[in-house]
Amino acid sequence: MNLCHYSYDGSFEGLLTIIFEAFERKVWPISIEQESMAQPSMFYDTIVITADAVKAGRVWKGLEKRLTTEALQALYYTYLSEQPEFEKLIFDFARLAFESKEDITGNFTVAAVLKVQQIRKQVHREKHRMEAFVRFQKTADNLFYAAISPDYNVLPLIQGHFERRYADQQWAIYDTKRHYGLYYDLTSTAIVTLDEPLLQHKAIGILPNHAYHLEEEKYQQLWQVYFKHVNIPERRNPKLHLRHMPKRYWKFLSEKQSG
Repeated sequence: MNLCHYSYDGSFEGLLTIIFEAFERKVWPISIEQESMAQPSMFYDTIVITADAVKAGRVWKGLEKRLTTEALQALYYTYLSEQPEFEKLIFDFARLAFESKEDITGNFTVAAVLKVQQIRKQVHREKHRMEAFVRFQKTADNLFYAAISPDYNVLPLIQGHFERRYADQQWAIYDTKRHYGLYYDLTSTAIVTLDEPLLQHKAIGILPNHAYHLEEEKYQQLWQVYFKHVNIPERRNPKLHLRHMPKRYWKFLSEKQSG
């Protein structure tokens, strides 16, 4: 069996291209790493793959013929999970789908199938939490800005939710962990980075006082008062509260800041 290391640009398209090339060359990956993280090996060659939209499209269409919509979603969620060795896991799952004569979707006795489904649930849960926990702050330039720091790369998954819900407002949601964000300008949403020094305060999710809209402080106070009054002391259940709203999300929640 021919084996090698593969490296790619980190894109989902690039990862699908690796699947195409591996089958084309009959050379199977020992590991798959992003180019910036790939280490030289003494025993196996490393093949650098350039993302190719046509080859990636052919792989995805092939998977669509063999997998359910939920399984396809699970593969994409696994990519967004960024968990260790997720690329090899996706490759193993795809190879199994292409080489099996039967639908593998529900075959949880296979480690790769079970692991992909477990990751899908974790990423799906994080997606819902981010949709619920985003707290916008109105800036002096009338932009509604929110910072998040999710465990998984869920920005692509929550984009549609906020486009539908806040279609009449300009907004930006920035992932401070991955250093990129979404900017909606009332017509479309673009991926943005905040590399300019003047924008660094937004990049770390903390706005200076002069950057706030004049009414923002009132909104935050109202938000804190609202949560204070809906909280019934006799029904306090800290364990349940932490389970639904883990502390790692609190730093960007208005209701959790000292009023």
